[in-house]
Amino acid sequence: MTDDGDGISKLQEASRLAKLIDTQVSAEPSEPESVLAASPVEGPSVPRDPEEAGGAKPPSEEELVARGKREFAVLLGEFRRTAVLVPFDDQGSLWTADQNGVRWICAFSHEESLARFAVAQGGAAREWTYRTILGARLLDVMVPMLGMAAGVALDAASDDGMLFPPVNGIVPDAVAVDFGGTQ
Repeated sequence: MTDDGDGISKLQEASRLAKLIDTQVSAEPSEPESVLAASPVEGPSVPRDPEEAGGAKPPSEEELVARGKREFAVLLGEFRRTAVLVPFDDQGSLWTADQNGVRWICAFSHEESLARFAVAQGGAAREWTYRTILGARLLDVMVPMLGMAAGVALDAASDDGMLFPPVNGIVPDAVAVDFGGTQ
């Protein structure tokens, strides 16, 4: 898709997700890939045992937390620059889910992920209307419009899903939830 999310006045009809799902379900299952055959994840690895690192001291908890924050910042930046699929319900409103006082806008990185979500919702046979919207627009414009604590759930029906909660640094400060903790 070439829509960068700025043309949000037009609704797009998704291709029939049921067709996409039928194609995926009827395909022959592939042999499970051996964990040993999987290629290693790129980037620095954290040794389990100091002896594995040639006697090097393992990273401290503070170093691990700092690394996690940097990795999340990279993911957040990628999300903000990416156009994602945002489905609408039958009334034409953003598809959202409420949990523990937080409203989550459901967004999907591709049609296959939206199709898995449709199956999980029991709506695989219906037409799904969606828009492509930049992640930044969801966080900076759509979340504040909801008028309550809200964030974005990316690829909710997937093991690779990600939450962008309503906290400082992710959503505008005016709508961020203050948990009373320190940063």
